[in-house]
Amino acid sequence: MAAQLRTYLTVIALLLVPQATLHAADAPKPSAVTEPDARLSADGKGWRLDKAKLADPKRPRVLLVGDSILNGYLKDVVAALDGKAFVDAWVNPYCQSENLNKLLAEVLAQGPYDVVHFNMGLHGWQEGRIKPGTFEPLTKAYVEVLQAKLPNAKIIWASSTPVTVQDKPTELDPQINPVIIEHNRMAAKVMAEMKVPVNDFYGLLADKLQLARGDRFHWTAPAYKLLADRAASSILESLPQAAK
Repeated sequence: MAAQLRTYLTVIALLLVPQATLHAADAPKPSAVTEPDARLSADGKGWRLDKAKLADPKRPRVLLVGDSILNGYLKDVVAALDGKAFVDAWVNPYCQSENLNKLLAEVLAQGPYDVVHFNMGLHGWQEGRIKPGTFEPLTKAYVEVLQAKLPNAKIIWASSTPVTVQDKPTELDPQINPVIIEHNRMAAKVMAEMKVPVNDFYGLLADKLQLARGDRFHWTAPAYKLLADRAASSILESLPQAAK
């Protein structure tokens, strides 16, 4: 009788697990990822690929790609898409490179995905990380990987968020932020040429610097909610009609 009761309780517990719960433990184990610049922490659960439990094979799948900023708005996007799409998340510290494009292809093999919302930018501002003249070609190649691996998917690019002065969150960092602006400009040019929709995360927070946390790169909960709402709204608009 006791054994039967334990079995019954186990079944009930499994049924109560949310369908869209993210399970990093079930995701493929990537090689160890590190960011040598101590100023650029993951600010959360670390660099990883989280995969949702697929309880309904007919439900659309979404992939979110980003850096530590994604850790800030991920939970709210998952909640907004609950019941409408399963959400995987690739939180990584990479910048434009041929290696990144190879890694992207490997991650996309975990699909197929119906929508990919992606950003990369806060890990490429240091001198030497991206060779002069390669930013636009590498960004274009990144989009080409997305289009080749997921020819039927909708893809959305998000610009990188502002960088503020350490301990002075209402001031833009005079060394780093101009690089972010220039990288956003070049990436936006590529997206326009390739007809990729844009979520202007930079513009969304540029006049809300009081919501910055004060560590240069990260933000408070109200700012992350703004980013999540913008991302979720654009993703919902891009889902297959039957899922809306």
